[in-house]
Amino acid sequence: MANFIKQQDVTIFELDASYGGLADQTDINAELVGAAENADPPKVVLDMSNTEYFDSQFVEIMIRIWKRIRAREGTMSICGLSPFCGDVIRILKLDSVWPIYKTRDEAVTAMAEE
Repeated sequence: MANFIKQQDVTIFELDASYGGLADQTDINAELVGAAENADPPKVVLDMSNTEYFDSQFVEIMIRIWKRIRAREGTMSICGLSPFCGDVIRILKLDSVWPIYKTRDEAVTAMAEE
């Protein structure tokens, strides 16, 4: 469901193609929230380059991840949004909460410098 990669003290969550319409998102929730709790330092990039679609339940998971990271005084950003996913983030005004980058390299460079 997700790969976890460490680059320049930033943890990258490389997400799969789709997070929508899943009957039970318990596994992905536990996997991503657990990884957010263990990211050291608490700097996380959600790389959605492979993600074509996500639904409101996944937005809730993203917020849970962010709250766990923020509780540890960390930061989170998103990169590689498809046009659809980018529209969802902008409509929900989440682009004012999380920095959005076109590429993983841009996101990692920006976060590594914090």
